[in-house]
Amino acid sequence: MKLIFAGILAGLMATTAAKADEMVFTSWGGTTQEAQTKSWAEPFSASSSIKVLQDGPTDYGKLKAMVDAKNVTWDVVDVEMDFAIKAAKDGLLEPIDFAVVPKDDLDPRFSNENAVGSFYYSFVLAWNKGAVSGEPASWADMFDTKKFPGKRTFYKWSAPGVIEIALLADGVPADKLYPLDLDRAFKKLDTIKSDIVWWGGGAESQQLIASGEAAFGQLWNGRVFALEKDGADVGISWNQNLTAADVLVVPKGAKNKDAAMKFLAAATSPTGQAKFAEASGYAPINTKAKTEMPTDVVKGLPDAHVDGQINLDMNYWAEHRDEIAKRWYAWQAK
Repeated sequence: MKLIFAGILAGLMATTAAKADEMVFTSWGGTTQEAQTKSWAEPFSASSSIKVLQDGPTDYGKLKAMVDAKNVTWDVVDVEMDFAIKAAKDGLLEPIDFAVVPKDDLDPRFSNENAVGSFYYSFVLAWNKGAVSGEPASWADMFDTKKFPGKRTFYKWSAPGVIEIALLADGVPADKLYPLDLDRAFKKLDTIKSDIVWWGGGAESQQLIASGEAAFGQLWNGRVFALEKDGADVGISWNQNLTAADVLVVPKGAKNKDAAMKFLAAATSPTGQAKFAEASGYAPINTKAKTEMPTDVVKGLPDAHVDGQINLDMNYWAEHRDEIAKRWYAWQAK
């Protein structure tokens, strides 16, 4: 009996040890997660012997359900910053261990007690050159179905971006966007609602534009960068590009928290950020990363297009996320 118990105990210890040597990273899939895997996960595993398992796409409802059930299977998750701000207030996130994750060189705009920047991006206007006659130059063109006929594609989730685009297209000055005039925004969106094709993830947005199913739309700049690398005939306008950041968080109750913090340190290091920026077209959040990047790559990043650039207000969205979401999904369902 003692031998049997000893065998069971040894098995449990082996399982625990195995789990301690691995962690789960969850992101948005497609070319972004591929770049994160090559730039962060694979080098980290090679240097630390901690295996990084991949999951995705990021799902906020699933993250909350895991934490509520105290059965968290994700260790590091790439999320939008407004979600991270609210999730921290709701007790869904672990604090970042800045004794492990160096903080001094991280852009303070994209880091707080519960999150560190993943990458900095812009929403840009992109189009399939074979499906569009002429060159749309502003968000107002997205709403001009006579001048630019065809389907438009927008991000389908309630998040910073589409509401602001509708208001800008309706003539609201950039410095007067907040607080958001939801009545005005939805009235503007109503004018093209039948022409909208929604995308839920970056890979889907790429496919819609590349195939011409949507003539043009709102895309993350890194997804346009990926299309261009693949030889797709796409156009891009940086006019009124909308900036924000994704951040990396550790769900409350993550099973491999120590490994997660070590992963965050590697992902946000100058080298990790430089490699990811070069692979993705998204800007680094480590202020020293650009010294390790080719000049031509630096010139193509969002912070090289600051003329007319508009910063999305993440704190406003974190405060009003739920009320906007309720109206957003009700409007989509009509």
